[in-house]
Amino acid sequence: MARSRLVPVADELAGAVDGLRFGPPVAHVYNPLIYARASHHAYLGLAGDGPGRVLLIGMNPGPWGMTQTGVPFGEVAYVRDWLGIEGRVDPPDEQHPKRPILGFECPRSEISGRRVWGWAERRFGTPGAYFARFLIWNYCPLGFLLESGANLTPDRLPAREKALLFEACDRALRRAARVLEPRLVVGIGAFAEGRARRALADVGVPVGRMLHPSPASPAANRGWEEQAEQDLRDLGVKL
Repeated sequence: MARSRLVPVADELAGAVDGLRFGPPVAHVYNPLIYARASHHAYLGLAGDGPGRVLLIGMNPGPWGMTQTGVPFGEVAYVRDWLGIEGRVDPPDEQHPKRPILGFECPRSEISGRRVWGWAERRFGTPGAYFARFLIWNYCPLGFLLESGANLTPDRLPAREKALLFEACDRALRRAARVLEPRLVVGIGAFAEGRARRALADVGVPVGRMLHPSPASPAANRGWEEQAEQDLRDLGVKL
């Protein structure tokens, strides 16, 4: 498998955000681009870096998905059994006791990831057929946890911390877009769409939005797959 040209983009982003510090209410920060680097690189190698695809932008890692596997929306079973990735995960020294990093031994299933990769399998059949058309990139690579163990999304960080984080994430997204030369960028949810529009304003690629698969979304729970496909069709994507 050839080394993707996205690898140095991801590695630079990993180092840039790893040096940031976050105060309360953040209690723990997970950077899977560091401790799950092998499986993230394997994902980028499998996805490839060919031009003309639809680039899907996620928000940040979920506690049972990319935080465990290093793969965007990386629900363990789909990453291992469909994508065929099971790279080494070296858990960080500091972990939240309620949200341990178990890697591919994690018994929990991430609903958002199950929806995204389940759709990819049902619609395209093979990873190769999917990656010929799409690639998923998470805007922010960090997972944030409160003292309670609850997930904190990056849009809820204090303004100064967001500014420094988003600067690094914007820079990485611009670099990724220049490598991939996508024909369309689609934010998975409003946050990702907004950040993509800001980061890529001078890149000259159209940006749209599709429904986020989160189980916290009533619309997604009423049939995410059907709505997501309609969103893509409305953006001119033929399925």
